[in-house]
Order: sequence, then C-alpha cells, then structure tokens
Amino acid sequence: MTVHPSLQTYADAWAHSVEAISELVHPLAEGEWNRATPCPGWSVRDIVSHVIGMECEMLGDPRPIHTLPRDLYHVRSEFARYMEMQVDVRRHHTAPEMTAELEYTIIRRNRQLRNENRAPDTMVRAPLGAEQTLKLAYRMRAFDIWVHEQDLRAALNRPGNLDSPGAHVARDNFLAVLPRVVAKDAGAPPHTAVVFDVHGPVEFLRTVRVGADGRGTIDGAPSLGPAATLALDWETYVRLAAGRVRPAAVADRIKIDGDADLAGAILDSFAVTP
Repeated sequence: MTVHPSLQTYADAWAHSVEAISELVHPLAEGEWNRATPCPGWSVRDIVSHVIGMECEMLGDPRPIHTLPRDLYHVRSEFARYMEMQVDVRRHHTAPEMTAELEYTIIRRNRQLRNENRAPDTMVRAPLGAEQTLKLAYRMRAFDIWVHEQDLRAALNRPGNLDSPGAHVARDNFLAVLPRVVAKDAGAPPHTAVVFDVHGPVEFLRTVRVGADGRGTIDGAPSLGPAATLALDWETYVRLAAGRVRPAAVADRIKIDGDADLAGAILDSFAVTP
C-alpha cells in the first residue's frame, strides 16, 4: 500500500497493465518486435521503449543525450520530440535487451511505489520541463500504460483487459475532457445537449450540456431532447479518443441520432491524446 489511498487506485491500475505488457512481449521473437501498432509511427519495440523511458523518468533517471533523425514523419511537435527521444535511443536494441530493461524498470518502479511517502499534491517533473502533482503523474502513467497495452494487444492480435482497472482510469480521463470536445472543439451551440451511450466491457451513459456561456458540463442523467446521440462500443470509443482510428473507418460501429453535422464535428475532434 502507498501512504495515501488516493494514489492506490492508480498504482494498482499501472501495475496490472505493466505486468500484462511484460507478459505480452516476453515470448516474442526478434521479428515480432518490429510489428506496427495503431500508435502512429511506433512499432512494438517503440511502445515498450516509450514505457521504459517514461517509467525511468518517474524514477528520476536523467534523460538520454541523443539526436533525433530528421525524417521521422510522425514527430510534428515539441511534445512528440520529447517523447520520441526515449524511443529512438532504443530502436536498435535486441529483444533480450528490451525484455531485460523492461523487467528491471518494473522492479525499480514497484519498489518506488511500495516506498512512496510523498503527499499526492507534491510537485514532480512532467514532460518538457513542466511540473505536475504526484497524483496527476500517477493517474497519467496508469492511463498511458493501459492505452499502450491496448496498442500492443492490437498489434499482436491478443485482445483483452478492456475492463481492467486501467480501462476505468482511461474512461475517467476521456470523460473529463468530453465537455471541452463538445462545446469548444466541435462548437456545439449554447443550450444544447449531446448524449453518449457506450456499451461493452465498460458501459456508461453521459450527457454533455452546453450552457448559455458556451461552456460544457457532463453528468449521468439522460437528456429528454438531445441535439445528438452517439451510441458506440467501448473499444471503438477508446480507439477514437486515443487517436488510433479516424471516424470514417469505424462509421459502421457508431449509431448517430439527431444532428448529424454536430455529431460529425464531435467525432472529428474526438482524439484527445497528444
């Protein structure tokens, strides 16, 4: 147990997903590490490299000194460059090197979690030299690890854990930004409501309401006259929200009632991970 129960949910979700990742990649042959994943530009090796790198940063390890190639098409921002550094520095590592470093990093992080005595509001380092609270760092690591576990499962054709502890952390993360997606990014007009009806391993019904000031709020009460209703399965919701697929590619898995133009604008703005 960590000292603060508010961190335990995220620590448990992280541990569940990172162990699943370890089990997925440990038996892979060398060539399988090069399989493409739904994460743009990243192979199985790249995702594991990212996991190792970010956990090393949580441990306080120094970042590698490395110059990125100029021809990485998927690196289009400073944030992407920051993330790519830990990935590119491991691109020529062998399968045994990757699994050994992953296992050692998991051992170190588990020890850190067991001995955690910092308060949840302690400020710790975040990407690009920023700072974030320890609680937010724990939450984002649990979220990131689960999404990348799903990337690996898709690449290796090993579906599973769509209802694991990490899935529920991801649900809460995605729902937290949904009011902004509807009201600001998609430009839903004031005094409108949009209902999201999600079924599958993780089920929920949420209504985003846009107030007179143009700001969005979210609740679990159904709307009697929504401008639009979007019904879809949880896996499709995740793939869209994580930017792993374009709406047109999964149109047959989304049922839209009401304002089709508004629903389309929402789906076009649905990807919320960097």
